[in-house]
Amino acid sequence: MLLNRSPREQKRPTQKSGPLASRALMRTRRERETRVVVFLILSSLWVNMDYDFKTKLAAERERVEDLFEYEGCKVGRGTYGHVYKAKRKDRKDEKEYALKQIEGTGISMSACREIALLRELKHSNVIALQKVFLSHSDRKVWLLFDYAEHDLWHIIKFHRASKANKKPVQLPRGMVKSLLYQILDGIHYLHANWVLHRDLKPANILVMGEGPERGRVKIADMGFARLFNSPLKPLADLDPVVVTFWYRAPELLLGARHYTKAIDIWAIGCIFAELLTSEPIFHCRQEDIKTSNPFHHDQLDRIFSVMGFPADKDWEDIRKMPEYPTLQKDFRRTTYANSSLIKYMEKHKVKPDSKVFLLLQKLLTMDPTKRITSEQALQDLYFLEEPLPTTDVFAGCQIPYPKREFLNEDEPEEKTEKVIYFQITCTSLTKAGNPLK
Repeated sequence: MLLNRSPREQKRPTQKSGPLASRALMRTRRERETRVVVFLILSSLWVNMDYDFKTKLAAERERVEDLFEYEGCKVGRGTYGHVYKAKRKDRKDEKEYALKQIEGTGISMSACREIALLRELKHSNVIALQKVFLSHSDRKVWLLFDYAEHDLWHIIKFHRASKANKKPVQLPRGMVKSLLYQILDGIHYLHANWVLHRDLKPANILVMGEGPERGRVKIADMGFARLFNSPLKPLADLDPVVVTFWYRAPELLLGARHYTKAIDIWAIGCIFAELLTSEPIFHCRQEDIKTSNPFHHDQLDRIFSVMGFPADKDWEDIRKMPEYPTLQKDFRRTTYANSSLIKYMEKHKVKPDSKVFLLLQKLLTMDPTKRITSEQALQDLYFLEEPLPTTDVFAGCQIPYPKREFLNEDEPEEKTEKVIYFQITCTSLTKAGNPLK
């Protein structure tokens, strides 16, 4: 009854039995054993050859400590490792470089992704990877970049501190526009090349200091970046790490499994609002949380406190979100009846009929399918009105921001900076009658 058997079973020959079959089976087994022995011998030879080759290669390999001066010049520290300001020892040029030492030994998957992407990406608003150094002795990995003297984290902090000290220095509107345009231009390039950044925040937006690229934005830190055509593992499924929720899109907080380029656009909207107000728009007390659960009550509460609870007609697919039942259980629409982006921005003297507000509204649209794209945003009328965006965000003016300070080797820069950042935020918002929730 061959009709009842699978095609694979139909093609499988009937196994023979008897003395001949036993001898054939033994011969096959001996051949396999011989192959294994030969493989082990060759493997042993290859290991020895490989060791000699690696030793010779290590002697010829360029070493970071031989090429660059960076001792005592640490300018950054975080979960990724350490960043040093460096100069060439041979003085072939007086250019300043950033040396990023990856934490741990060997190359992690995050570092591999970052290196692989940066080697392929070439755009004026994306940080350029100059070289990769592999240290044979301690198995450390070093990445060499152009040095950026500033970043949005410190720029915004400068303006917020001036406000807290009752000597407010307004971030120039032309500078805000130029910063936003260049961020969008860099992200448009990434999206056009099927790359999601997935971790956009002020600290990852660098700005070049004095030099040939003065005032140029550089999008950095591609450790969380993914290609569209690769399986997009949700952020919540990654190993629990310290991550900033303030710039996370609502669909991520509701457990979306198939998120898109729209998550980067939401983050850009958050950064844009922060540039306009010198305050993080969606701040909450537990800004850094070690968790594998995408749902975060306080963060959603803050978003709704600013934007209002999304109406059914504004985000029809919200019912399909994995965490929608939890949302229904924990939140009441009426709690946020008086909240809206218009009211929030009016407190910061941004008029609802202005082009700046209309673009912000498009970037911070709750429904990801209705959120504006980077290409559409670059063509927005906001960028056609005076002052026009410039390649130098400082627009020829003297740069008012202090240079990066060198850190003590034992100084936990990222944690300390964030505590100061949060304290200033608490102070300024409380004085403004807008306490943190």
